[in-house]
Amino acid sequence: MHKAVAKRAAKFLVPSGLTPIMAIATLASVLLFKIPQGSQAQAQTPPIFENVTIGSKFSPDPLTIRGLSGGEASAKTVAGRQETLNGPCVGFMNEKPDHTLRLTSFFNYLSIVVESPEDTTIVIKGPGGTWCNDEYQGKNPGIAGQWLAGKYQIWVGSYDQKKYHPYSIKITSAPLLNPGPFRR
Repeated sequence: MHKAVAKRAAKFLVPSGLTPIMAIATLASVLLFKIPQGSQAQAQTPPIFENVTIGSKFSPDPLTIRGLSGGEASAKTVAGRQETLNGPCVGFMNEKPDHTLRLTSFFNYLSIVVESPEDTTIVIKGPGGTWCNDEYQGKNPGIAGQWLAGKYQIWVGSYDQKKYHPYSIKITSAPLLNPGPFRR
């Protein structure tokens, strides 16, 4: 006699414009992007498109989350403006946020910096407003400063519509000693 065997299937959300093969290749590049060396670290698969909640003195600091940049919506549409004090709202991203960051307390200093092998952009919406950035550290976008407690939505964009690139976001409460040039 044969018994029916239930199979578990993983459900993946594939950004529009990607074929299944392109999605698998892109997902593989995200999973391999900046994985720490060592047998135990290589055995772990880092999650992508995480939502995180942190409070003061969170650990680990810096905290790293991963995803794929890009989408069909313009950053101007997502942000509802062309520019913010932190920079221009440029690039293309998903209509829905890539990550949600919940801060349980006020941060006198917090930085969120995207690292990617390709040039990316960022839009963040939360208590007190909307912030866009294009080049915080070289080609990497980021936002740093004081942050109110609350819910923040984060989008990471690509310059070209329907181009998807792996990235990691480093979130830290440690002020940078030399953060680079500032716009005045």
